[in-house]
Amino acid sequence: MDHHTPDPARLPVRWQLPELDEILAQAHVVSLPLRTRFRGQTRREAMLFRGPAGWGEFAPFPEYAAAESAQWLRAGLEAGWQGWGKPRRSQIPINATMPAVSPDQVESVLTRFGAVDSIPAVKIKVAEPGQTLDDDVARFREVRRLAPRAGLRADANGGWSIAEAVPALARLAEVSGGNFEYAEQPVAGVEPLAELREALAAAGISSPDGAPLRIAADEAVRKAEDPLRVARLGAADLIVVKVPPLGGVERALQIVEQAGLDAVVSSALDTSVGLAAGLALAARLPSLPYACGLGTAALFEHDVLEAPLIPSAGVLTVPGAVEPSPALLHQHRVSADRRQWWVQRLHAAHRVLAGELLGLTP
Repeated sequence: MDHHTPDPARLPVRWQLPELDEILAQAHVVSLPLRTRFRGQTRREAMLFRGPAGWGEFAPFPEYAAAESAQWLRAGLEAGWQGWGKPRRSQIPINATMPAVSPDQVESVLTRFGAVDSIPAVKIKVAEPGQTLDDDVARFREVRRLAPRAGLRADANGGWSIAEAVPALARLAEVSGGNFEYAEQPVAGVEPLAELREALAAAGISSPDGAPLRIAADEAVRKAEDPLRVARLGAADLIVVKVPPLGGVERALQIVEQAGLDAVVSSALDTSVGLAAGLALAARLPSLPYACGLGTAALFEHDVLEAPLIPSAGVLTVPGAVEPSPALLHQHRVSADRRQWWVQRLHAAHRVLAGELLGLTP
């Protein structure tokens, strides 16, 4: 069944939770090497399973407990057992993602995302533990030198305090010239984001065009019990949404709609199976003013698709369906002990999700 067989505009919240045996019947756990350390990871493990609607992915990061992991399972089961409905667009603009590498490594990373002059934007990791603002500035300068027309984004993953973020963003915006698009989650939490916006305004720090420096909320959306608090408090200009931690494409669509803010769809370091869900979300958004962070398959040494979802000419085509290669699933399978660890995580997340669905929590 094709993922994009026309479905109702809104998928039902009340859906049947597959039994564990049904999920595990066609489940594979893989470990994929990364080209560069990313989020402290050198390999990415994921459980992939096939349902009647196609393939889904369950890959919460190792530190995530059952309650948080349950939303990742909901997203994977939505892909495998429900599908995603009809897309509005067939091509999605894709930004490059720059890990916290040294300037001499920047070019090799950029070229993994296709022709450098076709890259619409680059998300650059900053505030990396063990590095300094000077390291961030050097990375920004090199990206701008190599991709002078690309929009630049600073992604701090909440790594700065407000006192650190104000001068850091002033310096990065200056280095970026007119190319600075926004700062993604410069400080942790929702209220601190709102305080940072006030501090930037008080310090007279703005974009080169004189507009306020744009702030994007990422972790403040996907880790908050109430992701819409970001919009209510005026804590950000736009939100970064990721399908797995928000519980699926349909839930993410509802959050974007209710927030009333521009959205950027990003990857949770997914395999190409998980990236297909992100592309499905980006394809269904009413508007898409910013390039999306769904090109992270370029950060993998190997993937599970023979033709991984890597952007060309700055875009990715929304796939009708994805089909992992049996040979690659076998080649990158984990040990029996690691598989059992993932099966236990699946059981724990399934229990949480079963309880949630019994309560019919939307």
